[in-house]
Amino acid sequence: MSARILKAVIVFAALALWSLPANAQDPVVIFAAASTTTAMDELMDQFEGANPGVDLRASYAASSILARQITSGAPAHIFLSASPQWMAYAAERGVIDEGSLFNLMTNQLVLVAAPGTHLDVTIGPGFPLAEALDGGRLAMGDPDHVPAGIYGREALESLGVWAATEPSVARTMDVRGALALVERGEAVAGIVYATDATLVDGLAVVGAFPADSHGAIVYPIAAVAGTGTEASDAFLEFLRSDQAADVFARHGFGPAPGA
Repeated sequence: MSARILKAVIVFAALALWSLPANAQDPVVIFAAASTTTAMDELMDQFEGANPGVDLRASYAASSILARQITSGAPAHIFLSASPQWMAYAAERGVIDEGSLFNLMTNQLVLVAAPGTHLDVTIGPGFPLAEALDGGRLAMGDPDHVPAGIYGREALESLGVWAATEPSVARTMDVRGALALVERGEAVAGIVYATDATLVDGLAVVGAFPADSHGAIVYPIAAVAGTGTEASDAFLEFLRSDQAADVFARHGFGPAPGA
């Protein structure tokens, strides 16, 4: 497990409700959407710090990849998806404990421009995105599979500019891959989550896509069927806590509907 900086003593006191016996345990494996990496790493730090002997390990990728891996038998205890669609895919194949399923948080979709690049457009119906790219690439998660890309295509279709923009799209394996292309200047612009846009210094947020231009960006989470342990159940419950909600909010995530 990579070394991470542990948080203040007050965090450990707050985590007492989820503390477990201090004995060696098998690792708890979390399959989580790539866009949750930074926040989840912090929460794993907090939980491990309050529970000596607990070993949390995360595999981050596009929700589509993770859902397929779980249904193919990959060992995981918890699945955190950036899309209800891919959680449903796994649930329909009987690999999700549906009694443990709940919506954890939400996000927003934004258009970003590479550092030092000026993209003079205002997002709206018929906006001239293809022209603004001026022959450059638009990075986004693969719109056939990756949730951020699916949401992005929905938004561009809703605004009437997908057909003109599609030839310029650089498809990536997940949303963090799209962010990396923009950061390196290999794409003029990208469609990413608002939470990802805060991770790159100098990245320009051109604007947010209207919420009604795409499906609601909701992150469902659940235990993988038949894998529950004392530690995995406790961590899943911890993610529902106010302490976890504060961490997600600090990283830019919104509350889940009804939370």
